[in-house]
Amino acid sequence: MSEPAAGQPGTRRGRKHIVPDAGAGPVARFARALLDLKREAGDPSYDRMRTELGAAASKSALSAATRGRSMPSWPTTWEFVRSLAVTGLGRDEETVRRAWLARWEEAAEGQPADPAWGAASPAGRGPDPAEGASSAERPGAGDWTSPAGRGPDPAEGASSAERPGAGDWTSPAGEPSPAPQPSPDADPAIAAPSAAPEPAAAKTRRWGSIVVVATVLVVLGLVAAVVVLATPSSRDKEAAVPHYPLPGDSSGFGGDGLPGDVTFPDGAKARYGQTFTKIWRLKNTGSVPWRSRYLQVAGGTTVLCPSPPRVPVPDAEPGQLVEVSVPVTPTGTGVCHVLWKMVDERGALVFPDRTGIFYQVTVAAE
Repeated sequence: MSEPAAGQPGTRRGRKHIVPDAGAGPVARFARALLDLKREAGDPSYDRMRTELGAAASKSALSAATRGRSMPSWPTTWEFVRSLAVTGLGRDEETVRRAWLARWEEAAEGQPADPAWGAASPAGRGPDPAEGASSAERPGAGDWTSPAGRGPDPAEGASSAERPGAGDWTSPAGEPSPAPQPSPDADPAIAAPSAAPEPAAAKTRRWGSIVVVATVLVVLGLVAAVVVLATPSSRDKEAAVPHYPLPGDSSGFGGDGLPGDVTFPDGAKARYGQTFTKIWRLKNTGSVPWRSRYLQVAGGTTVLCPSPPRVPVPDAEPGQLVEVSVPVTPTGTGVCHVLWKMVDERGALVFPDRTGIFYQVTVAAE
Protein backbone atom coordinates (compact mmCIF):
# COMPACT_ATOMS: atom_id res chain seq x y z
CA MET A 1 0.00 0.00 0.00
CA SER A 2 1.44 3.39 -0.97
CA GLU A 3 1.60 6.26 1.46
CA PRO A 4 -1.27 8.80 1.23
CA ALA A 5 -0.48 12.17 -0.23
CA ALA A 6 -0.10 15.15 2.07
CA GLY A 7 -3.44 16.45 3.23
CA GLN A 8 -5.26 13.16 2.61
CA PRO A 9 -6.64 10.98 5.42
CA GLY A 10 -3.95 8.89 7.10
CA THR A 11 -1.18 11.40 6.60
CA ARG A 12 0.94 11.75 9.74
CA ARG A 13 1.06 15.28 11.04
CA GLY A 14 4.02 17.04 12.59
CA ARG A 15 7.58 17.80 11.53
CA LYS A 16 9.18 15.60 8.93
CA HIS A 17 11.90 13.39 10.40
CA ILE A 18 15.38 14.33 9.15
CA VAL A 19 17.10 11.28 7.72
CA PRO A 20 20.75 11.15 8.91
CA ASP A 21 23.51 11.09 6.32
CA ALA A 22 24.93 7.56 6.22
CA GLY A 23 28.32 8.98 5.21
CA ALA A 24 28.62 11.09 8.37
CA GLY A 25 30.04 8.25 10.45
CA PRO A 26 29.14 4.98 12.23
CA VAL A 27 26.53 6.58 14.51
CA ALA A 28 24.68 8.13 11.56
CA ARG A 29 24.84 4.84 9.60
CA PHE A 30 23.42 2.96 12.58
CA ALA A 31 20.57 5.47 12.94
CA ARG A 32 19.89 5.12 9.20
CA ALA A 33 19.66 1.32 9.63
CA LEU A 34 17.11 1.78 12.43
CA LEU A 35 15.03 4.01 10.15
CA ASP A 36 15.20 1.42 7.35
CA LEU A 37 13.93 -1.26 9.76
CA LYS A 38 11.11 1.06 10.87
CA ARG A 39 10.02 1.61 7.25
CA GLU A 40 10.23 -2.13 6.55
CA ALA A 41 7.83 -2.74 9.46
CA GLY A 42 5.29 -0.30 7.99
CA ASP A 43 6.71 2.89 9.53
CA PRO A 44 4.58 2.79 12.73
CA SER A 45 4.56 5.84 14.96
CA TYR A 46 6.70 5.81 18.10
CA ASP A 47 3.55 5.87 20.18
CA ARG A 48 2.27 2.77 18.36
CA MET A 49 5.65 1.08 18.83
CA ARG A 50 5.15 1.46 22.59
CA THR A 51 1.43 0.77 23.00
CA GLU A 52 0.86 -1.92 20.34
CA LEU A 53 4.28 -3.42 19.64
CA GLY A 54 5.49 -3.32 23.25
CA ALA A 55 8.67 -1.20 23.04
CA ALA A 56 9.65 -0.60 26.68
CA ALA A 57 11.28 2.79 26.03
CA SER A 58 10.00 6.38 25.93
CA LYS A 59 8.93 8.01 22.68
CA SER A 60 11.71 10.58 22.99
CA ALA A 61 14.33 7.81 23.36
CA LEU A 62 12.98 5.90 20.35
CA SER A 63 12.92 9.07 18.23
CA ALA A 64 16.40 10.17 19.32
CA ALA A 65 17.84 6.78 18.33
CA THR A 66 17.16 7.56 14.64
CA ARG A 67 18.63 11.07 14.57
CA GLY A 68 22.26 9.98 14.35
CA ARG A 69 23.55 12.63 16.75
CA SER A 70 24.66 10.31 19.56
CA MET A 71 24.81 6.57 20.05
CA PRO A 72 21.75 5.07 21.77
CA SER A 73 22.21 2.63 24.63
CA TRP A 74 21.81 -1.06 23.94
CA PRO A 75 18.58 -1.41 26.01
CA THR A 76 16.98 1.39 23.96
CA THR A 77 18.27 -0.13 20.71
CA TRP A 78 16.96 -3.58 21.61
CA GLU A 79 13.49 -2.30 22.49
CA PHE A 80 13.43 -0.41 19.19
CA VAL A 81 14.52 -3.44 17.16
CA ARG A 82 12.56 -6.09 19.06
CA SER A 83 9.24 -4.26 18.76
CA LEU A 84 9.67 -3.93 14.98
CA ALA A 85 11.60 -7.02 13.86
CA VAL A 86 10.25 -9.58 16.37
CA THR A 87 6.77 -8.35 17.27
CA GLY A 88 5.98 -6.47 14.07
CA LEU A 89 7.68 -8.66 11.42
CA GLY A 90 7.61 -11.99 13.31
CA ARG A 91 11.31 -12.82 13.03
CA ASP A 92 13.25 -15.12 15.35
CA GLU A 93 14.14 -13.17 18.48
CA GLU A 94 17.54 -14.72 19.22
CA THR A 95 18.70 -14.40 15.60
CA VAL A 96 17.63 -10.75 15.50
CA ARG A 97 19.25 -10.03 18.84
CA ARG A 98 22.64 -11.48 17.86
CA ALA A 99 22.68 -9.65 14.52
CA TRP A 100 21.76 -6.25 15.91
CA LEU A 101 24.00 -6.58 18.95
CA ALA A 102 26.97 -7.07 16.61
CA ARG A 103 25.94 -4.01 14.58
CA TRP A 104 25.46 -1.96 17.74
CA GLU A 105 28.87 -2.94 19.17
CA GLU A 106 30.58 -2.05 15.89
CA ALA A 107 28.90 1.36 15.74
CA ALA A 108 29.33 2.09 19.46
CA GLU A 109 33.07 1.33 19.51
CA GLY A 110 34.84 4.47 20.67
CA GLN A 111 31.57 6.39 21.12
CA PRO A 112 30.79 8.02 24.51
CA ALA A 113 27.72 6.67 26.29
CA ASP A 114 24.83 9.06 26.84
CA PRO A 115 23.85 8.78 30.57
CA ALA A 116 20.62 10.77 30.14
CA TRP A 117 19.40 9.01 26.97
CA GLY A 118 15.74 9.66 26.40
CA ALA A 119 15.35 12.03 29.35
CA ALA A 120 13.22 15.08 28.61
CA SER A 121 14.89 18.41 29.27
CA PRO A 122 12.96 20.47 31.81
CA ALA A 123 11.49 23.72 30.68
CA GLY A 124 14.44 25.98 31.31
CA ARG A 125 14.25 29.40 32.86
CA GLY A 126 16.97 31.80 33.75
CA PRO A 127 18.30 32.00 37.28
CA ASP A 128 16.30 34.08 39.67
CA PRO A 129 18.20 37.36 40.09
CA ALA A 130 17.33 37.38 43.75
CA GLU A 131 18.60 33.83 44.17
CA GLY A 132 21.84 34.65 42.43
CA ALA A 133 22.55 37.91 44.25
CA SER A 134 25.26 37.95 46.87
CA SER A 135 24.64 39.11 50.42
CA ALA A 136 26.31 42.41 49.57
CA GLU A 137 23.88 42.98 46.69
CA ARG A 138 20.71 42.18 48.61
CA PRO A 139 19.00 44.88 50.74
CA GLY A 140 19.97 44.56 54.37
CA ALA A 141 18.42 45.71 57.62
CA GLY A 142 20.54 48.85 57.61
CA ASP A 143 19.15 49.90 54.24
CA TRP A 144 15.53 49.56 55.30
CA THR A 145 13.37 52.66 54.99
CA SER A 146 9.97 53.31 56.45
CA PRO A 147 6.80 53.13 54.32
CA ALA A 148 6.93 56.90 54.03
CA GLY A 149 10.31 56.62 52.37
CA ARG A 150 12.40 58.20 55.11
CA GLY A 151 15.58 56.71 56.53
CA PRO A 152 15.97 55.14 59.93
CA ASP A 153 14.56 57.12 62.84
CA PRO A 154 17.43 59.07 64.41
CA ALA A 155 15.88 58.51 67.80
CA GLU A 156 15.81 54.74 67.23
CA GLY A 157 19.48 54.75 66.33
CA ALA A 158 20.62 57.05 69.16
CA SER A 159 22.65 55.66 72.01
CA SER A 160 21.52 55.83 75.63
CA ALA A 161 23.94 58.69 76.20
CA GLU A 162 22.32 60.74 73.41
CA ARG A 163 18.69 60.14 74.44
CA PRO A 164 17.09 62.47 77.06
CA GLY A 165 17.03 60.95 80.53
CA ALA A 166 14.78 61.50 83.56
CA GLY A 167 17.14 64.01 85.09
CA ASP A 168 17.27 66.05 81.87
CA TRP A 169 13.52 66.31 81.46
CA THR A 170 12.23 69.83 81.22
CA SER A 171 8.79 71.21 81.82
CA PRO A 172 6.78 72.72 79.00
CA ALA A 173 7.96 76.11 80.15
CA GLY A 174 11.55 75.01 79.66
CA GLU A 175 12.47 74.96 83.36
CA PRO A 176 14.07 71.91 84.93
CA SER A 177 11.68 69.84 86.99
CA PRO A 178 12.64 69.53 90.66
CA ALA A 179 13.59 66.13 91.95
CA PRO A 180 10.68 64.31 93.62
CA GLN A 181 10.62 64.62 97.40
CA PRO A 182 9.32 61.88 99.77
CA SER A 183 5.99 62.54 101.42
CA PRO A 184 6.17 63.47 105.10
CA ASP A 185 3.43 60.90 105.82
CA ALA A 186 5.27 58.07 104.07
CA ASP A 187 6.17 54.94 106.07
CA PRO A 188 9.91 55.09 106.77
CA ALA A 189 10.14 51.30 106.40
CA ILE A 190 8.67 51.48 102.94
CA ALA A 191 10.44 54.65 101.88
CA ALA A 192 13.85 53.36 102.93
CA PRO A 193 13.91 49.54 103.02
CA SER A 194 16.77 48.05 104.96
CA ALA A 195 19.21 45.64 103.35
CA ALA A 196 18.56 42.79 105.80
CA PRO A 197 20.52 39.55 105.23
CA GLU A 198 18.67 36.66 103.47
CA PRO A 199 17.27 34.10 105.96
CA ALA A 200 18.99 30.67 106.05
CA ALA A 201 15.73 28.85 105.16
CA ALA A 202 15.38 30.90 101.96
CA LYS A 203 18.95 30.08 100.98
CA THR A 204 18.28 26.39 101.55
CA ARG A 205 15.16 26.47 99.36
CA ARG A 206 17.00 28.37 96.60
CA TRP A 207 19.89 25.90 96.49
CA GLY A 208 17.42 23.00 96.57
CA SER A 209 15.69 24.39 93.46
CA ILE A 210 19.03 24.78 91.70
CA VAL A 211 19.96 21.16 92.49
CA VAL A 212 16.59 19.90 91.15
CA VAL A 213 16.93 21.88 87.92
CA ALA A 214 20.52 20.69 87.43
CA THR A 215 19.44 17.08 88.00
CA VAL A 216 16.64 17.38 85.43
CA LEU A 217 19.05 18.87 82.89
CA VAL A 218 21.54 16.04 83.42
CA VAL A 219 18.81 13.40 82.99
CA LEU A 220 17.53 15.08 79.81
CA GLY A 221 21.08 15.21 78.45
CA LEU A 222 21.57 11.49 79.10
CA VAL A 223 18.25 10.66 77.39
CA ALA A 224 19.19 12.77 74.37
CA ALA A 225 22.58 11.03 74.13
CA VAL A 226 20.92 7.61 74.23
CA VAL A 227 18.46 8.61 71.48
CA VAL A 228 21.26 9.94 69.28
CA LEU A 229 23.35 6.81 69.74
CA ALA A 230 20.36 4.52 69.12
CA THR A 231 19.24 6.35 65.94
CA PRO A 232 21.05 5.04 62.83
CA SER A 233 22.88 7.70 60.88
CA SER A 234 22.43 8.25 57.14
CA ARG A 235 25.79 6.54 56.59
CA ASP A 236 24.58 3.49 58.52
CA LYS A 237 21.36 3.44 56.46
CA GLU A 238 23.36 3.58 53.22
CA ALA A 239 25.55 0.73 54.42
CA ALA A 240 22.42 -1.34 55.18
CA VAL A 241 21.09 -1.02 51.60
CA PRO A 242 22.59 -3.83 49.47
CA HIS A 243 24.36 -2.99 46.21
CA TYR A 244 23.01 -5.11 43.37
CA PRO A 245 23.79 -7.45 41.81
CA LEU A 246 24.89 -9.37 44.90
CA PRO A 247 28.10 -11.42 44.48
CA GLY A 248 27.13 -14.95 43.45
CA ASP A 249 23.47 -14.07 42.75
CA SER A 250 22.04 -15.38 39.48
CA SER A 251 18.80 -16.58 37.91
CA GLY A 252 17.78 -18.75 34.99
CA PHE A 253 14.69 -18.87 32.78
CA GLY A 254 13.47 -22.43 33.25
CA GLY A 255 15.92 -25.18 34.08
CA ASP A 256 16.43 -28.89 34.72
CA GLY A 257 15.10 -29.59 31.22
CA LEU A 258 11.89 -27.60 31.84
CA PRO A 259 10.91 -24.49 29.81
CA GLY A 260 10.54 -21.05 31.34
CA ASP A 261 7.02 -20.54 30.00
CA VAL A 262 4.60 -22.71 31.95
CA THR A 263 1.45 -21.15 30.42
CA PHE A 264 0.79 -18.89 27.43
CA PRO A 265 4.11 -19.13 25.58
CA ASP A 266 5.08 -16.37 23.12
CA GLY A 267 2.48 -16.01 20.37
CA ALA A 268 -0.31 -17.73 22.33
CA LYS A 269 -3.89 -16.55 21.88
CA ALA A 270 -5.90 -14.75 24.56
CA ARG A 271 -9.47 -13.52 24.53
CA TYR A 272 -10.53 -9.91 24.94
CA GLY A 273 -12.11 -9.26 28.37
CA GLN A 274 -11.25 -12.73 29.70
CA THR A 275 -8.64 -13.03 32.46
CA PHE A 276 -5.75 -15.40 31.84
CA THR A 277 -2.88 -16.35 34.17
CA LYS A 278 0.68 -16.16 32.87
CA ILE A 279 3.09 -18.48 34.74
CA TRP A 280 6.90 -18.41 34.43
CA ARG A 281 9.37 -20.96 35.79
CA LEU A 282 12.57 -19.45 37.25
CA LYS A 283 15.61 -21.14 38.76
CA ASN A 284 17.99 -19.81 41.39
CA THR A 285 21.24 -20.61 39.55
CA GLY A 286 23.46 -18.69 41.98
CA SER A 287 24.69 -19.16 45.53
CA VAL A 288 22.49 -16.51 47.18
CA PRO A 289 19.09 -17.49 48.64
CA TRP A 290 16.11 -15.51 47.33
CA ARG A 291 14.12 -13.78 50.06
CA SER A 292 11.34 -11.16 49.75
CA ARG A 293 11.68 -10.71 46.00
CA TYR A 294 9.13 -9.71 43.40
CA LEU A 295 8.57 -9.38 39.67
CA GLN A 296 7.67 -5.79 38.78
CA VAL A 297 6.29 -4.33 35.53
CA ALA A 298 9.08 -2.55 33.61
CA GLY A 299 7.19 -1.45 30.48
CA GLY A 300 5.21 -2.61 27.49
CA THR A 301 1.53 -2.62 26.54
CA THR A 302 0.26 -2.24 30.09
CA VAL A 303 -2.82 -0.30 28.90
CA LEU A 304 -3.92 -3.11 26.58
CA CYS A 305 -3.16 -5.84 29.14
CA PRO A 306 -3.41 -4.44 32.69
CA SER A 307 -2.25 -6.58 35.60
CA PRO A 308 -0.92 -6.07 39.15
CA PRO A 309 2.21 -3.88 39.01
CA ARG A 310 4.10 -6.33 41.26
CA VAL A 311 3.78 -10.04 42.04
CA PRO A 312 5.76 -12.04 44.67
CA VAL A 313 8.54 -14.47 43.81
CA PRO A 314 8.54 -17.51 46.13
CA ASP A 315 11.61 -17.78 48.37
CA ALA A 316 14.15 -20.07 46.75
CA GLU A 317 17.38 -21.71 47.85
CA PRO A 318 20.31 -22.02 45.41
CA GLY A 319 19.44 -24.56 42.71
CA GLN A 320 15.68 -24.44 43.43
CA LEU A 321 12.97 -23.95 40.76
CA VAL A 322 10.00 -21.68 41.52
CA GLU A 323 6.91 -20.60 39.57
CA VAL A 324 5.70 -17.00 39.41
CA SER A 325 2.17 -16.24 38.18
CA VAL A 326 0.41 -13.01 37.22
CA PRO A 327 -3.27 -12.50 36.29
CA VAL A 328 -3.92 -10.45 33.13
CA THR A 329 -7.26 -9.09 31.84
CA PRO A 330 -7.00 -7.73 28.24
CA THR A 331 -9.00 -4.55 27.60
CA GLY A 332 -8.60 -4.54 23.82
CA THR A 333 -7.38 -6.55 20.85
CA GLY A 334 -3.86 -6.69 19.41
CA VAL A 335 -0.38 -7.84 20.40
CA CYS A 336 0.15 -7.77 24.15
CA HIS A 337 3.82 -7.53 25.23
CA VAL A 338 4.71 -6.66 28.87
CA LEU A 339 8.22 -6.65 30.37
CA TRP A 340 8.95 -7.66 33.99
CA LYS A 341 12.10 -7.38 36.15
CA MET A 342 13.04 -8.82 39.56
CA VAL A 343 13.16 -6.32 42.47
CA ASP A 344 13.53 -6.46 46.25
CA GLU A 345 10.92 -5.30 48.78
CA ARG A 346 12.05 -1.65 48.34
CA GLY A 347 11.66 -1.85 44.55
CA ALA A 348 15.43 -1.88 43.79
CA LEU A 349 16.43 -3.88 40.71
CA VAL A 350 18.10 -7.13 41.80
CA PHE A 351 19.69 -7.74 38.38
CA PRO A 352 20.05 -4.17 36.98
CA ASP A 353 22.06 -5.26 33.92
CA ARG A 354 19.51 -7.80 32.66
CA THR A 355 16.62 -7.10 30.30
CA GLY A 356 14.12 -9.11 32.36
CA ILE A 357 11.40 -11.50 31.17
CA PHE A 358 8.17 -10.84 29.30
CA TYR A 359 4.98 -12.40 28.04
CA GLN A 360 3.67 -11.85 24.52
CA VAL A 361 0.18 -12.94 23.47
CA THR A 362 -2.22 -11.99 20.71
CA VAL A 363 -5.58 -10.80 22.04
CA ALA A 364 -8.58 -11.50 19.79
CA ALA A 365 -12.27 -10.70 20.14
CA GLU A 366 -13.22 -14.40 19.89
